[in-house]
Amino acid sequence: MELGLKFAVIVACLAAVHGQVPPFEEKCEHGMYPPKAASKVASYVINLDLPPAERWTVLTKEKAPQIRDMIAEIKAFAGAFGNGSIIAAVDKYLAPLADTLPYPFADEVKGIAKATNIPLGEVVLFNIFYEIFSFCTSIVAQDPTGKLFHARNLDFGLFLGWDIKNETWALTEKLRPIVVNLDWQRGGKTVFKSVNFAGYVGLLTAVKPQTFTYTMNERFSADGGYIGIIEWILGQRDGYWMSFLARDTLENATSYTEAETWLANRKMLAPAYFILGGTKSGEGAIITRSREKAVNIKRLDPANGRWFLLQTNYDNWNPPPFYDDRRTPGDNCMMNMAKSNTSLPHIFDVLSSKPVLNKLTTYTALMQVDEGHLESYLQDCPDPCFPW
Repeated sequence: MELGLKFAVIVACLAAVHGQVPPFEEKCEHGMYPPKAASKVASYVINLDLPPAERWTVLTKEKAPQIRDMIAEIKAFAGAFGNGSIIAAVDKYLAPLADTLPYPFADEVKGIAKATNIPLGEVVLFNIFYEIFSFCTSIVAQDPTGKLFHARNLDFGLFLGWDIKNETWALTEKLRPIVVNLDWQRGGKTVFKSVNFAGYVGLLTAVKPQTFTYTMNERFSADGGYIGIIEWILGQRDGYWMSFLARDTLENATSYTEAETWLANRKMLAPAYFILGGTKSGEGAIITRSREKAVNIKRLDPANGRWFLLQTNYDNWNPPPFYDDRRTPGDNCMMNMAKSNTSLPHIFDVLSSKPVLNKLTTYTALMQVDEGHLESYLQDCPDPCFPW
């Protein structure tokens, strides 16, 4: 049975349980910003001047109980299918994988394991998990003055334990408490800012002040991330881990153009969508990646009416599948917002509109490159709400 058909069958089963069937009746939310103060994500500093093994110590010691809870959820789910053999394999085979990770990530992962007293193999698993499966929505938009805004919902936890009674994804619930804003500093000055899960050393959402903004969305492909991971384990290591490539880019790229070139052309372990925003009018792009290179780059074109880009998890030149169409409602809400109203609060409204907001959504991040602005909020989708 093909992957798409399997996915559709699961959708139908969950929809029956949940009492809803896609597509959703569209409703664009208004006045959702600012959200409740309790949902605002806390900020921490990552000191890049410290030895890699020490950079995460303070943060991960503080968040160690929540990180353990999250990993325990993954282990419980995996254990249900392997009578403990899968977890034993994680500890046996993934711990040595840490030594093969490029600098500085190997030392950082080992430092996190030491600080939290969590087995190294499980910390490695946490750090490679996003290479395989997730859902997201990213938006880059330009206002009438040429100012650029970048925002995203990060959705994670699909198929990893659906709680029928509470109608939630168990892993998604465990991830929210470890969402953090990070200010990456060198010499006491900000190099870039990001939204991370505590203990996840790569990057999924980030802004380099006065330079560019970045988000990554999973791209589903038969040539998926699991193949790249297997190749890496077997010794073929000529590609970049997706989130590590992103971090190298945020640390070292000095312009929007350089960031686009690196993200478009460097070989990776997993396919992905990289969404970039710059500092000048028209600097915005969706880079659709295979593991080898960019297969398509869609750019902002405000002179011809393309003043925003919205990317979910499907190639933007094809229609999204009926069972997961967040693109059409998102596009419609952006058009309803109108270019003249483009701002982070109004984009937050779009990202708070169902089904763009769904049971998998862990956080919404809002970025503006000129000020190096980053704020993020934990999200919760009140019923009725589709599982993704």
